[in-house]
Amino acid sequence: MGDLVIRSEQLSKRYRIGALQQGYRTLRETLVDLAKAPYRAARRAVRRESKPGEQLIWALRDIDFEVHQGEVLGIIGRNGAGKSTLLKVLSRITEPTTGRVRVAGRVGSLLEVGTGFHPELTGRENIYLNGAILGMRNAEIDQRFDEIVAFSEIEKFIDTPVKHYSSGMFLRLAFAVAAHLTPEILLVDEVLAVGDERFQKKCMGKMESVGKEGRTVLFVSHNMNAIQRLCQRVILLEDGKVRADGETSEVISEYLNADRSEAECKEWSEPALAPGDETARLKRVRLLDRSNALCSSFEIREPVQIEVEYWAFNPEYPFMPILLIHNENSVCVLESAANHDPAYNGKSRRRGIYRSVCTIPGNFLNEGMYNVDVLVRVLVPRQYFIRESNLLSFRVQDSGSGLSVKGDFPKAWSGVVAPMLPWETEVRPLGSGVGTPGSPHKTIVPASVSAEGKSPPKKKK
Repeated sequence: MGDLVIRSEQLSKRYRIGALQQGYRTLRETLVDLAKAPYRAARRAVRRESKPGEQLIWALRDIDFEVHQGEVLGIIGRNGAGKSTLLKVLSRITEPTTGRVRVAGRVGSLLEVGTGFHPELTGRENIYLNGAILGMRNAEIDQRFDEIVAFSEIEKFIDTPVKHYSSGMFLRLAFAVAAHLTPEILLVDEVLAVGDERFQKKCMGKMESVGKEGRTVLFVSHNMNAIQRLCQRVILLEDGKVRADGETSEVISEYLNADRSEAECKEWSEPALAPGDETARLKRVRLLDRSNALCSSFEIREPVQIEVEYWAFNPEYPFMPILLIHNENSVCVLESAANHDPAYNGKSRRRGIYRSVCTIPGNFLNEGMYNVDVLVRVLVPRQYFIRESNLLSFRVQDSGSGLSVKGDFPKAWSGVVAPMLPWETEVRPLGSGVGTPGSPHKTIVPASVSAEGKSPPKKKK
C-alpha cells in the first residue's frame, strides 16, 4: 500500500431490523443444527432476502476512500449517516456485508467510553490489557504508563477496579490509553463531547500533538470547530454514502448548507396561521434588491434589503423587529434592531400592520450563503413575541465587475465580513543620511542618547 494505511473498496454494511433476536442456545441445539447443515444449504439458496417482519437497512453503501500515513481525516454527517458504523468496520468490531477494507498498522479505537475495558480489572491492569491487544510489549507500555496516568488524573484510583469509576474517570482513562499507546492509526468517535470543558481542551491538544507526530487519525464529530481545527481533509457521509471528500472548509460548508436553499419571501395570509402570539404575528418577510424587486442572489457591491411586515394587536408593548444574519458556518454576522428608528424608539404600538425595511449596504457582507432570523420583541425587559429562525436565505457573490474589497485578488477573501474600509496613504521623500534603495536602511540615533534612552558613558582620555 506504500504510504497508504487505509483503503476502502466498495465497502457496504447491511443490518436487519424488526426481526426477533435469537436467544442463548444449548449445546444440544447446536449439535442438531450441525447435523442438519447439509440439508439447509439447498433451502438457503432459495430463501427470501428478508423474512416477514424484517427490514434491510444499508448503513454503508459502496464506500470508496483512501487514507495516507499521517493524515488527520474528519468524518462528518447527520445522525444515522453511517459514521460510527464505518469506524466499527475499520476497527474490525463488525464485518462488512460486501466490499473490503485494508488497514496497515496497529489500530487504536475510542468509539465508546471504555471500549475494550474489563470492569473487574483495575485501571492499571486495563492499561496493560489494551496495550497487549495492540500488540505492544510490556516494556513499551512501561515507558508510557506514567504519562497515561498523569493525563487521566486518576493516580489515586489506578489500582481500583474500573467498575467503581465515575463516567468522567472512565472517560479520562479511556482517552489517555487510546492516545498514548502509540497505535499507528487512531479512530475517535465523538468522545470529545463528553467531560468538562477543561478536559475537552486537554483532549484537543493531545489530538493535535498526535497528528503532528505523523500518526493517522480518523475523527468523527458533530463539532465543526474541532473538525476545522484538527483535520486537513473531511469526508461527508449521507445515507451511508460518500457525498463529499475534500478540503475541510469546503466540505464543512457543503454539510452546513445541505438543507439551505435560497428563499426570498415568506408570507402568511391569516394571523391565525402566522408565527407569533396575541401581541404580534408575522405577515410577510421579503428580500429585495435596490429596485425593490424580490431577490435571493446579490452582488457584493449591491445593498440587501430585508422587509418585515407584522400584525400588532396589543398597544401596551414598545416592541420592535430585530434581524439576525448568520453565515454558512452558523456564525452570527450581525444583529440589527429598529430601536434607533424614531418610529419605534420607546413608543407603544397601536393596532395595525407594520412594515419595516432594514438595508445592509453593499461592500459589507463577504461572499457566501446567509440565513435570516426574524424576531419581534421588547428589549428591556427582554420579552419575545415572534422568534423565527432560518426564515429566508440569500447568497452574496462577487462577479469581479466593479470595485470591492478584493480589488484584483481572484480568490476568496478572509473574514466574516468584507467592508471597504477607508485607507489613507502618504509618501514622503527620503531625506539625506537615509539608506538609498538597494542599501540597508539605517536608523540614526542621536549621539547624546543611547537606544535605551540613557546618556552613553563618556570615553576615558
